[in-house]
Formats: sequence, C-alpha cells, structure tokens
Amino acid sequence: MLAVSAPKASAFAHLDDSKLGWFHLRAIIVSGVGFFGDAYDVFVIGLALPMVYRVYYPPNSGSSFADSTFQSDQPHIDALMKASTSWGNLVGQLGFGYLGDKLGRKKMYGVELIIMIIAAIGSTLSSSAVRGFGILTVLGAWRFFLGIGIGGDYPMSATITSEFAQVRNRGRMVAAVFAMQGIGILVGGLVTLIALVAFQDKIREDPLNLDYVWRIMLGFGIIPALFTVYFRLTMPESPRYKVNVEGDIEGAMEDLKKAHVFESDDTITEVAKAPVEAAKPRRVVASSFSEYFGQWKNMRVLIGTCYCWFALDIAWYGLTLNSQVVLTLINYGGTKGASMYENFYQKAVGNIIIACMGTVPGYWVTVLLIERLGRKPIQFLGFFVITIILFILAIFYDNLSSNAPVFLTLYTIAQFFFNFGPNETTFVIPSEVFPTRFRSTAHGMSAAAGKLGAIIGVQAVGPFFKTNVKICLFTFSFVMATGFLATFLLPEPKGKTLEEISGEYDEQDEVQDVAPKAEKA
Repeated sequence: MLAVSAPKASAFAHLDDSKLGWFHLRAIIVSGVGFFGDAYDVFVIGLALPMVYRVYYPPNSGSSFADSTFQSDQPHIDALMKASTSWGNLVGQLGFGYLGDKLGRKKMYGVELIIMIIAAIGSTLSSSAVRGFGILTVLGAWRFFLGIGIGGDYPMSATITSEFAQVRNRGRMVAAVFAMQGIGILVGGLVTLIALVAFQDKIREDPLNLDYVWRIMLGFGIIPALFTVYFRLTMPESPRYKVNVEGDIEGAMEDLKKAHVFESDDTITEVAKAPVEAAKPRRVVASSFSEYFGQWKNMRVLIGTCYCWFALDIAWYGLTLNSQVVLTLINYGGTKGASMYENFYQKAVGNIIIACMGTVPGYWVTVLLIERLGRKPIQFLGFFVITIILFILAIFYDNLSSNAPVFLTLYTIAQFFFNFGPNETTFVIPSEVFPTRFRSTAHGMSAAAGKLGAIIGVQAVGPFFKTNVKICLFTFSFVMATGFLATFLLPEPKGKTLEEISGEYDEQDEVQDVAPKAEKA
C-alpha cells in the first residue's frame, strides 16, 4: 500500500495520466464542431446585415442600384441587431452554467444545440409582417434565442472537455475546441463568397436578389448543429461530477470505462476502486457558492476570469462584428463606381484575408504552444501586443486610413494576437481553476461577463466607428491594457490536476492507492 497526497491519488489519476485516445478525440470533435457552428452564427451576421438593409430598406436616392443608407442613418439599431445574439449569450451562459452544476453536464449537453437549430431556422425564414413587426424585430428576436443556445455551449463544452482531459493535454484539448471558432469565422466568409458568386448575375440585374444570399448564409449555420446534436446527447456524464457532486462512485467507474481510460475490464475494480473511494469528498471545498467565493483567495480568481473576458470582448466583438465598417473606412473594396455586387464581394474577400492571415493561425498557434508556454504568458503577451497595435492605429489613423495594405496588415496582426492570446485563454482558464461543484457556474459567469463587454463594444462604442474611429481605437487600447493588469489575479493551471488547482481536497489528507495486480506480482 502506498500513501500519497490526495490530489495525486484522486479517482481521476488514471484519467489525468491516461494516453490520448479515441474518446478524447471524440470529445474535442463533438465540442469543437459545435463551436464551429457557434462562431459561424455569431459572426456571419456582420456580413449579412448590410444585405438585409439593402433589400428591406432601399436607398433614399431612388436608384435601384444604389446602396442602402440604413446602416449610417440608424447606427444604434444596426448595433442592437449585431448585439442581439450577445444578449442571448449572456442569458444562456448564466442559465446553462448554473444548470450544468445543478442538474449535471449530461442532462444539459445537447439541449443548447436544439435551441440553436430551432432559432437558426427561424432566423433564416424571418420576414416582415404586412401589419405588425418588421423584419429586423423578427430577426433580432430569433437571434436572441439563437444566442441563448450558443451561450449555453460555452460552459457545457469547456467543462466537459476539461473534466475528461489528461493533465498534460488539458489546455491543448480545451483550446482546440475553442479554436474551431476561427474556422467558423473563416467559413462564414467563404459561404458568403460562394453564395454571392452563385447569384452574381441575378444580383447585377436586381439587388433584391441579395435576399437569397443572406438567407443561405444564415441557414448554413444549421448544418454543424444537426451533425453534432446526437453525439452530445449520448455523451457520458463527467466522472468528476458524479464523484465530487453526486457521490456516485459506481457510476463514475462506468463512465471511466466508457472513456476507455483502462486497458481492460480486469484492472477496473483493482486499480480504480480504491482511488475513487478515496476521492469521495470528506473535507472538500465550501458547500455553498457564497461560502467558497466569500474567501478572497477564491473570489480574486473569479474576478480575474470575469474581468479579463469582459475587457477582451469589448475590443474583440467591437472590431470583429464591425469588420465591414473597418474595411469601408479604409476604402477596401470601395472603389468608386464599383457595383453593389463587387463591393459585397470585396468585403467578403477582406474578411477571408483577415481570417486566414490572423484569426485562424492565432487560434492554432495557441493550441500548439499552450502546454509549453502556459496560459498566463500567452494571455499577457496577447493583451500587451493588442494594446500597442490599437494605440498605433489610433495615433496614425489619418495616415494609415489612406494606405489600406499597411492598415490591413496591422489590423491582421492584432487579430492574430487576439487569438494567440486572451480570446483563447479566457475560455481555457475558467474551465480549470474552479472546483467541480462550481466549475460550470463560474465558467458561465466569466463568459457572461465577456458578453457584457461584447454588448458594450458593439452597442456603446460600435455606432461611433465612422465618426470617431480614433477615439474608439484609443478606447479599445486602454481596455486591453486593463486586461493585461487583471491577468495578475489568475493562477497558472499548467501541469496541475483540476483538484490541485482548485483545492478540491484538503492537501493534508492522505489516501491509499492500490497498485495493479501485475505490479504486485
């Protein structure tokens, strides 16, 4: 019999030290495809709304080939439309985060995708009533409900992936799930481009044919959700949740078996049972949320995860959902005399360039380096570089705005460090630093704080892009600097078990581990 410290000999030592197997890859794929759809749905609206405005709010000039002035005439309504999904995100993140801890991960996982599928169909079929609500009211309502489903995906996917992951690959696995967001953004531009090309002749004849294009764009988001929902509904419950919250040891052993943590059935009872029994909470974390987070050492971590995500999303959403506005301001694709089709085409190409050169690589560089560098160094680096670049863009905007290649290069570098930086780590860290019984709730709260930042970035700052772009860039730069400082509140989870990071068990407790029979012999 070998005495070891509780964190090392927890029920999950075999899960933490297991080889990367098919179940781990399945968890990444199932969660990742969902996040691909989440990002697609969230960010494609920035490309789709100008088409909606052109179809349903025609130009004041009376020319059937002129562009709509709705976006410039009604900037706050445009901002509300872009933020409608974020309002839903906030509700979904808080609601599903709480329910994930209250009812369990398995009972809630997949429900968020069902909500997304229904709301995406409703968004695609939105139209104006003959008497009553206009299309923006109907579309905005469906986008809000879509946001609830997307918001629920954050704490659910992050928590499940983290709790099934090995220590040495946990950050990489959770980061890989979130990295699918970059693929979703890229595919949003590609689907837009393909739909525009397919309807090119019709759009040149009559711009109202853009009605087909934006509906195809929104409708495509249903596909990844449909492919993923069954696998989410059939995911086993997290063994950590069953042991630490429900006290269901036998159920946890069965789920460990389903996850193929053990090489054969013969080793399950001999190798797993004693650590599982030992891991059943004795003197664990405080029994209530308020009691646990009433301690400053724990509250400071929650403040750190919430504020860092809040600061990030002010600039990230403020810039990304307004990428069309940014491209217009530097006259990218705005060639004088160009047709409406050509302008929409060039804006889609601009978004693809930004995604390929900055957004997507940033995510996957984080996946490659997060276990080598750690979470905090990447977050520090990202906040620092973004602060500097946005500050430079603000100071030299008058000169850079007339030089589209230089501006686009700097803007793309900023997008790279958003994602090789806090956009990834603010998702990863909250999935690791809280105890099992509060992990989903605290992750949901952190994500909701981010969406509050997104709402501010889109609705409070975004409408002033065209008239006060320098002030907006200065504001984003300052907020990124505060995110850098808030990172000091966070622990570094690299190389530690979830129980070690959160103090799930009293470190003075000792448990008895049982060696496999083969080793005893």
